[in-house]
Amino acid sequence: MTVPAVLAAHSPPLTALHAAFIFLAGLYAGTINTVVGSGSLVTFPTLIALGYAPVLANVSNNIGLVPGACAGVYGYRRELAGQRQRLLGLLPASVGGGIVGAVLLFVLPSSVFKRAVVVLIVIALALVIAQPRLSRRFAFSGASARHSKLLVVFVFLVGVYGGYFGAAQGIILIALLSIFVADSLQRLNAAKNVLALAVNGVASVVFVIATDIDWKVAGLIAAGSALGGTLGALGGRRLNPTALRVVIVAVGIVAIVRLV
Repeated sequence: MTVPAVLAAHSPPLTALHAAFIFLAGLYAGTINTVVGSGSLVTFPTLIALGYAPVLANVSNNIGLVPGACAGVYGYRRELAGQRQRLLGLLPASVGGGIVGAVLLFVLPSSVFKRAVVVLIVIALALVIAQPRLSRRFAFSGASARHSKLLVVFVFLVGVYGGYFGAAQGIILIALLSIFVADSLQRLNAAKNVLALAVNGVASVVFVIATDIDWKVAGLIAAGSALGGTLGALGGRRLNPTALRVVIVAVGIVAIVRLV
């Protein structure tokens, strides 16, 4: 039996109530992904609870969140000003990682990344909390070649994780950027949104080519996440650095609780 046939067999009937749940989950995910990340910790479990097979839920969710990521990037366009060179240096790593992660979805068991993500989130939260002190010590406006290469490697690895599963990808990305790059947290959040969009975007292309998608589910999540991404940008851009850091840590703790 082919992969598409297996996935299609695990797509339950879509009732009006289920559609409402999926849309609302997408709305939340689009909002929280733009501000922090970890929206998949709501959308993915929602689809599983409604009876969708794990791989089908994962790929449909990934595709549905892309419009929300686009809306978030657009909403943070002012904070992206002057970051062209920075993003051009990091985007290839995100794209490459996203492709590798998407391919690994069909090779590795989900338990591999589920075990790792809790540790990654804990480390990321510790970095976010310590960011003001660490950035003064390690981040440079003209970062050394060694630090730049190390950041590229880390961004690639986060891209692999993001293409495979992606929950809390944004939290890990913003933690890395805040340590290696000397800039405001809001501008780094804007850069995070672009990198996360790149990962989800290329992973979605792989999924469309390689396997079956529940387009009704993806469409509902897309509608919700697009609206959520717009709302998230409106609210997230108004948060001062301390408030944004508190939100990141709070969401990260909730993510850990949901995963363990």
